[in-house]
Amino acid sequence: MARLGLALMWLLRLLPGALLAAIGSAFGMLLYALARERRTVCHINLERCFPDLSAAEREAIARGHFACFARSLLDRGVLWWSSRDTVMNRITVAGMQHLRVAQAEGPVILFAPHFVGLDAGWTRLTCELDLASVYANQKSRVMSDALHDGRMRFGRQQLFSRQEGIRPALSALKDGVPFYYLPDMDYGPRDALFVPFFGVPAATITGLARLARLAGRGEMAARVVPCVTRMLPGGRYELCCHPAWDNYPGQDIEADTRRMNDFIEQRVLEMPEQYLWTHKRFKTRPAGEAKWY
Repeated sequence: MARLGLALMWLLRLLPGALLAAIGSAFGMLLYALARERRTVCHINLERCFPDLSAAEREAIARGHFACFARSLLDRGVLWWSSRDTVMNRITVAGMQHLRVAQAEGPVILFAPHFVGLDAGWTRLTCELDLASVYANQKSRVMSDALHDGRMRFGRQQLFSRQEGIRPALSALKDGVPFYYLPDMDYGPRDALFVPFFGVPAATITGLARLARLAGRGEMAARVVPCVTRMLPGGRYELCCHPAWDNYPGQDIEADTRRMNDFIEQRVLEMPEQYLWTHKRFKTRPAGEAKWY
């Protein structure tokens, strides 16, 4: 089944971007109808994060999310097999100067929250930079290999398994390789604090602040440059590199972690359908609180 899916993605990438986007959106509506568990997770997350919205408004976001998510799946065919020129034409970049300035100052962490354009942002950056990041093995070995190989095709990239821990990432940063970091998922209570995400206590790892401090040079921490990729109409994307955060990390790890979640909230409000609502973001609950999923 995985091989069939990859073959279909390889073929569909040959279509014009707008047509591929339309097929992806239609595929998303099919997933919405069939993927009951993920649909339920999405609804629970939206109910908790946006209680002031009407049920119809949350439903519209949920449907929009499945359309965007499915589009991003099919677009991986472009990311993994199309030419560098095609990738660069379909994914524009804003704010690259912020990344260049940060690189001149020392090690750089590219903070990339889980929006549907996450993989598009990585691939676009690898057209110009050598990066490091982590990956999670997929249930299918065939799909896992395709994902790994697709992310490695341009430049000299470094991908580390999540099971390897923080040391390879730290080593890459100290060697001057920017690290594309995705710290906004619920990985359990270890190394996490409960800080608000849309007013809801969410187990949030403190790795962004800790890694910035560990990877710094002398008294200066590694620079954190937020990188957010937005899906656009017509099969296009835009990667936005924001200015590096000043005074980060600070003296309070909880305040640093809140700052991360606050930034994600601001971006979510700009494109609510594009955040990864099908992830069980609130899986870990404070002691004594019932499970939500």
